[in-house]
Amino acid sequence: MLYVDIPTLPELKALISTRADTCVSIYVSTTPHTQQVSASRIAYGNLVKTAMEQLESIGFDKHRRRRLEAELAALTDDDDFWKLQAHSLAVLATPDSIRTFRLATAVTDTTQVADRFYLKPLLRAIAFPQTAFILTLSENAVRLIEIFADLPPSPVRVPELPKSAADAVGRASINNLTQNTRIANAEGQTVLLRQYARKVDAALRGVLAGRDTPLILASTDPLAPIFRNLNSYPALLSEGISESPDRLSEAELASAARPILDRYYKAQIDEARTLFEARSNDRRATTNIGEVARAATNGAVEFLMVDIDHVEPGTVNDTDGAVTFATSPDAANYDIADEIAGRAIMTGARFLGVRQTDIPGNAQVAAILRYPI
Repeated sequence: MLYVDIPTLPELKALISTRADTCVSIYVSTTPHTQQVSASRIAYGNLVKTAMEQLESIGFDKHRRRRLEAELAALTDDDDFWKLQAHSLAVLATPDSIRTFRLATAVTDTTQVADRFYLKPLLRAIAFPQTAFILTLSENAVRLIEIFADLPPSPVRVPELPKSAADAVGRASINNLTQNTRIANAEGQTVLLRQYARKVDAALRGVLAGRDTPLILASTDPLAPIFRNLNSYPALLSEGISESPDRLSEAELASAARPILDRYYKAQIDEARTLFEARSNDRRATTNIGEVARAATNGAVEFLMVDIDHVEPGTVNDTDGAVTFATSPDAANYDIADEIAGRAIMTGARFLGVRQTDIPGNAQVAAILRYPI
């Protein structure tokens, strides 16, 4: 099982708003395989050491530094914590608090020290969590399965989920319609399948409510279009698995679903790039980091693509968004693109954390604006 805890948008905004005398942000690659996690613990310890050296170099209060170091070191020594990991770990700490997030996405090992948290790697984990649900739906059976990037699929228990179409409608079979002359025809069978689909949808709400994890439907006609018509879960993907799920194992279903998930993620990036090009003609799109910083400060960013890997140290003026670049990262500055992303998100911008090659012009940021500049 992949142990993942991705921040919600309200949690992300709370992290963006955090200011302290020091905020340490550590991102380290991990593994869900417990027997191999020792290397991650060592790497984490080295990143903690780097953070402490930065704080010492700027003369940060010794008592506060030791308090922070003790909190971070306690995590290193927590055997139970390291047994339950995903593909990367985010540790966000001040001398007074510590938060951890286990992520399904890969990150570049890094430590950042500033008066605010470094959050860009979390943006990709939120946008592309690398997990999905598969709903296998046939007249004979229904299952919910969770899939992960490179781990075996896992069945999900769904209370009140009917065992089959017949079970859902309280009949021995939905194909023997002589039990009720009112629905003794093909149209009557469709009525029963709709009842079945409604009960499946209602049962799923108890498990999927409040989530936006992609849901992939594995079903065939006529049940597949019936369920899609009645579905209430907003993250049901338009592309599904059209082969009968009764003949597929969980592993086969996962193999069929992963390319669908990859195409869904790619489509999001392609749509963003297409919209960027269209808005460029209206002077409502820019990759100039100074322009994007000013727009984000003034609440003018509608949609933002940000490179999660590159760090451009400096500061962004709180009033007018003017950018000041620094020669090297240290505890006196922060990543400019990260600050831009935070300001954009706090003013309602949608966002994607991506690789630089996905951004128009291979820029660090690309913004679609609410009005022309």
